Amino acid sequence: MADLREGSADAADLADVPALSGDELERIAEIMMTPSRMVGVEPGKEVPVTHDIGTIRIDGDQGNSGVGIPSSRLIGSMMHERAFGADTMELGHIDYSFKPVKPVIAQEMQTMEVCQQNMIVPLLYGAMPNMGLYYTPDGPFENPGDLMKAFKIREAQESMEHAAEHLTRDTVWIMQRLMASGADGVNFDTVGAAGDGDMYASLHAVESLRKQYPEMYIEVGMAGELLLGMHGELEYDGTVLAGLWPHQQVTLAAKAGANVFGPVVNTNTSKTSPWNLGRAVTFVKAAVKASPIPCHVNMGMGVGGIPMFETPTIDAVSRASKAMVEVAGVDGI
Repeated sequence: MADLREGSADAADLADVPALSGDELERIAEIMMTPSRMVGVEPGKEVPVTHDIGTIRIDGDQGNSGVGIPSSRLIGSMMHERAFGADTMELGHIDYSFKPVKPVIAQEMQTMEVCQQNMIVPLLYGAMPNMGLYYTPDGPFENPGDLMKAFKIREAQESMEHAAEHLTRDTVWIMQRLMASGADGVNFDTVGAAGDGDMYASLHAVESLRKQYPEMYIEVGMAGELLLGMHGELEYDGTVLAGLWPHQQVTLAAKAGANVFGPVVNTNTSKTSPWNLGRAVTFVKAAVKASPIPCHVNMGMGVGGIPMFETPTIDAVSRASKAMVEVAGVDGI
C-alpha cells in the first residue's frame, strides 16, 4: 500500500492532478494480491484492444517481443484475427517508422490490399514518426544535439523545424497511398519520442489527414508521460508543446482530429510494480477524465505499470490491465 500511495503521489505532484483515493488504492491492492496466476475484468467491463508493431510479434526476434516464427505479414495479420481474436490489427514495415516506408511504398500498398481482401477486422497502418531519422547521419538535417553542444541553439531549433516539416509531408504522402489501397486508418506510434518537434509534426499530419479523409480512423499513441522540450518554443493551437502531461496531450490530439488517444506512462525500473502501477493509473485516470475521445492506454514492456522486460509475465500484464480498466476507466488497451 505504501508503494501504491507513493507512486500515485509522485504522479499527482508532477502533473498537478488528483491522487488516487483510498478506495481506489485499496482496489488496486486487491487486484495486485489476487492469488490467481492471471486476472481479468468483470463481465461487462471488457474493452477493445488495438495493436502496435503489427505482425512483428510473430516473425520478429525476442528482443522486440517477437517469437521468431517465419511467416508473412498476411499470415500474421490473419492469425491475429482468426486465432487470437484481435479486435483490430495493423500492418507495419519491419523498420516501423514512416521515413523508411517511402522507398518501398508500392510493396506496402500491395500488402495492404491483399490483407484487406482476406480480413474483416479494421486494419490500420502503423509506424513511428521517429523524427530522429531526419537528422544526420540518417537524414538531411544537422543533428540538433550536436548543434546544442556547440551552443548553436537557434540553429538546432531551425533543424527541428525543417525536420518536422518533412516528417509531416512524408507521413501524409505515405498515408494517402495506403488509404487508396484500402487501409482503415493509421496508428501514430510513440509520438513525441524525439521531443516536441516530433509531436508538432504528428499533430499537423493528423490535421491534414482528417481534412482529406473525414471517416478514417486515427490513433495517436505517445512515447512518454512528459513531452520533452527539445525545441522548447513550438506550439499547436496556441499551446506550447514542451512539458505537456497526458491529460494535456490528449486535448491537442483530439483538436487535431484523432479518434483515439494512447496515453503512456514510462516504468521506473528502480521502483516496484505497485509504485509504478499506482503512478501510471493516476496519470491515465486524469487523461481519461480530460479526454473528449476514447483513450486506449499503452500497455507493454516498460509502460503502463508493466515491468521492463521483452516479454512481460502474464500476471503483471493482466493485473496492470485490469487496474487500468476498472480504476483509471480506460476505453481500450
